[in-house]
Amino acid sequence: MRSFRPDLDIRPDIDLSLESISGIVYCMPDLTRRSLLSAAGAAALAPAAAGRPNILFVCSDQHTSAAVGSNGHSIVKTPHLDRLAAAGVSFRNAYSGNPVCVPGRASLMTGMYASDVGSYCNSTPFDGRVPTWGNRLKDAGYQCWATGKLDLCEGKDLGFREEKTSHGHWTDPDITSLFRMPACFRPKERENADGSFEDRAAPDLDKVQRATRYLQAEVPKIKQPWCMYVGLSKPHPKFVAHSKYEQMYPPERIPLPAWPEGYLEKRHLMFQTLANFKNIQIPIPAGRVRRARAAYFGLITELDELLGSLLAELDRTGQRDNTLIVYTSDHGEMLGEHGLWLKNCLLDGANRVPLVLAGAGLPRSKTIETPVSHADLVATMLDLAGAGMAQGLRGHSLAPMTRGQAGSHPGFAFSESHSEGNCTGSFMIRKGDWKYLYFTGGEPLLFDMRQGGEFVNLARDKKHAEVRKELHGHLTSLVDPDAVTHAAFDRQEQVLKRLVRENSRSGFYDMLVGRLGPIQARLLTDRYYGTAKS
Repeated sequence: MRSFRPDLDIRPDIDLSLESISGIVYCMPDLTRRSLLSAAGAAALAPAAAGRPNILFVCSDQHTSAAVGSNGHSIVKTPHLDRLAAAGVSFRNAYSGNPVCVPGRASLMTGMYASDVGSYCNSTPFDGRVPTWGNRLKDAGYQCWATGKLDLCEGKDLGFREEKTSHGHWTDPDITSLFRMPACFRPKERENADGSFEDRAAPDLDKVQRATRYLQAEVPKIKQPWCMYVGLSKPHPKFVAHSKYEQMYPPERIPLPAWPEGYLEKRHLMFQTLANFKNIQIPIPAGRVRRARAAYFGLITELDELLGSLLAELDRTGQRDNTLIVYTSDHGEMLGEHGLWLKNCLLDGANRVPLVLAGAGLPRSKTIETPVSHADLVATMLDLAGAGMAQGLRGHSLAPMTRGQAGSHPGFAFSESHSEGNCTGSFMIRKGDWKYLYFTGGEPLLFDMRQGGEFVNLARDKKHAEVRKELHGHLTSLVDPDAVTHAAFDRQEQVLKRLVRENSRSGFYDMLVGRLGPIQARLLTDRYYGTAKS
């Protein structure tokens, strides 16, 4: 079987409430790779400001915003992250650009919407067509280094000196996202709604050790400001935590998710389809739910301890005072809320993420409720690094907001979803306490997050017609959502055709069977290669 490459020429009684492409489609001035690189070059020509901060950027995988002690969670223990929040600014309503690894990271790393750069799902990875913040900071005089999970593209200059980074979906796409019209069925996904505890080494220990060695051995030699990216792989499933956390989070004491009576039957069709895709349309047994949630919390506390060791090394080497520290996660985890597990949707469990910025002269112990997006991080880091303001970014610097100034931020956040299990394009605008979800061809959702949250749809309520109109206007000022929906389907169809073209019949079947099972794999192989002879 040939390896996959994307078409580069195709553009306790405890309360636990977890609370494109052939043409780029968006509503902003024409944007090309040349203009972006030109902007990056302009930033590089700006004189380096004296005393510019170093940057430590830690990105975990699948950490939902609610599961942080300083965000009000009553069970999960995150003492180091809590102390980091007390030393800096915590954004309580920060959203992933797209709640799945590849497109979420494309937005995080470029300051663009994932659909702007043709990354819609885990089978359409970012291809390097625009600069990352690694490129931009490197051009501005930073020495940039990365280790761990990046999940972008191999063989491209991303601005970092990469040491044991991973871009797994570049060669191993989640092919299920190529079959979502109609949506396929992923039978083994149900197995991820479980948890266990065992004695084992921390999966992310090696990444933190590499980062620690870099701080010890390399940083003292660097004459310019440095930037480190550390990509952790947890608390992504499988939810297997170290046995020591079983006493901290005894499964029998972990409460179950709750929803209004009759809610599951009335869920929006998008979420019904997603549940069917993940083979969780039948609720998961209570014992498994408790084990999964307990192990997930254990993984978060393990992650927190690793973060603490990295911060301690900053202190030991005297780097802390002049280092901007960023902690976030690529997306969240539903963890059984709304009867859903894992990611792929725009509900807060999957889409709202922790975001803490500390150091670099930022205020201490400040909480910001204004909705923000991962797309804002590039402009923010460039601003705080004195690297100049790049043109054409979708995001806005959050630095003025931390100082209580207006700045250019519009006061709302955008996100989108086109990944596996999504039967149509999904789009979100979050502004203040209001959250609006738009689905191409489907009924919209409007939530007042203060009252009823994501269980009470007010989209048809005439009293809130103006709010709905306002938020839909914000959405269409940013993108043509229906055009983006079709661009995503087109791009995924192109990738599928390429896979068919480049693989033998048996190779194609082997790609499918592990995720889709033998029935779907056989029928889809027959569809694209013809019926096999008996």
